[in-house]
Amino acid sequence: MTTAQHRPFETLTGDFFGYENQLDEAERAIVMRVREFLRTEVEPIANEQWSRGEFPHRLIDGFARLDIAGLPYDGLAAHRGSRLLTGFLALEICRADPSVNTFYGVHSGLAMGSIQRCGSAEQRDRWLPHMARMTKIGAFALTEPHGGSDVAGGLETTARRDGDRWILNGHKKWIGNATFADLVVVWARDEADHHVKGFVVDKGTPGFVPHKIEGKIALRAVENADILLQDCVVPEENRLQNANTFRDTSDVLRLTRGGVAWGSVGCMMAAYELALVYAREREQFGRPIAKFQLVQDHLATMAGHVTSSLALVTGLARLQDAGINQDEHSALAKSVVTTRMRETVALAREVFGGNGILLENDVARYFADAEALYSYEGTREINQLIVGRSITGMSAFV
Repeated sequence: MTTAQHRPFETLTGDFFGYENQLDEAERAIVMRVREFLRTEVEPIANEQWSRGEFPHRLIDGFARLDIAGLPYDGLAAHRGSRLLTGFLALEICRADPSVNTFYGVHSGLAMGSIQRCGSAEQRDRWLPHMARMTKIGAFALTEPHGGSDVAGGLETTARRDGDRWILNGHKKWIGNATFADLVVVWARDEADHHVKGFVVDKGTPGFVPHKIEGKIALRAVENADILLQDCVVPEENRLQNANTFRDTSDVLRLTRGGVAWGSVGCMMAAYELALVYAREREQFGRPIAKFQLVQDHLATMAGHVTSSLALVTGLARLQDAGINQDEHSALAKSVVTTRMRETVALAREVFGGNGILLENDVARYFADAEALYSYEGTREINQLIVGRSITGMSAFV
């Protein structure tokens, strides 16, 4: 029996201050329903899918029945979700499997968020109901081989208007879900005005060629793709009508970056909970290692990181629900939380000793996956500079 099978279900051991109690009764019911699905359907297969480097497509129908993909958006789910609720859902899913949470975040956050914020009313009606039911899966293609942190100024993928259609050419990298997505939001620079615009590319469009990235050491169950765009024709009706500059792209990233922070809390919380169970059960020198002072120091440090990070993302959710969240707020949360996560998963693996490198003990997966969460949607350094610009009034990017 692995340590994951001992993990608590009804309450979160890692929520030391009880932040989950801030959810109302209806929201908590949604969280508990999702938690049960993750416990019974996701956790038992997480290590196998990670080891094989394959996404568990059979889970999509189950996620669809949870009716959570449309929670942040009006009229798409039975219950319009607060940012506190959607944050706790990201925490829950990442606590079960960071790879599955990345799939969900790309679809529900980046792809649906792009259409919600940058699409016309007709485009929202055309795509979002299908995406909320998860009968169409989305992806988000922004990052490029030469454009990661500098993608705003260095975006190389081009879009050229030709009558009532656009011709896309370029190369995208690290695009989650893109090997199987039904539609991909592709960001490209308009050759005419040099501004970044968004386009929805349907699966099977000629000139759109995704290749699965192999050899990853983190988020192995996420099917990231390199995408080659060669004279890819997209109709004008598929151009996101309200995506006219990179500022519009940034509006999407501002919200989803907060979601990464929430997921990172889930990742470190899982590692902490696993270490706590192991420390109580593992005996050395005739007693459980949880009785040793240095092990308790590790556990208390982890508990502090999880608790303070949960406080930070809860505050961020309140700003988002009030409509006053700014780039620097999301950036600070992402930077601080992922840094604490990195230390927490390392301490958790250390509590396991040599057993911590065995996939069967689960903590190794969180230890590896944390590296991807630490880097994507803005590295620590980039997010620190966003915060620094805000508090000093001076940019240090160049």
